Amino acid sequence: MLVKIDSEKGIDKRDFQSALWSSIIRLFGEYGASQVEATLIEYDEEKGIAILRCSHRALNIVRAAMAAVTRINNVEASIHVLLASGTLRALRKKSGEMFMRKKG
Repeated sequence: MLVKIDSEKGIDKRDFQSALWSSIIRLFGEYGASQVEATLIEYDEEKGIAILRCSHRALNIVRAAMAAVTRINNVEASIHVLLASGTLRALRKKSGEMFMRKKG
């Protein structure tokens, strides 16, 4: 998934991950969190853009958890899914690499 983090300040990568996992656990419990298999692939703090990988079965869990986030590290924030795709390659192709810096 390609996601956008909207907030007044830049959000640190660890704070984003912590907020997302806290929301998943709060909404779906430890068992639900164990089904997610979420990994942060890329993160651009300046732009507030992240690429997140998760199990396709857990896509709805992750989307719901993102929608429930209202604060990250005591800063008002919201997380929006911009794109979702079956593979990272297809996601990057769809996004046209316009949000993330190209690597190597």
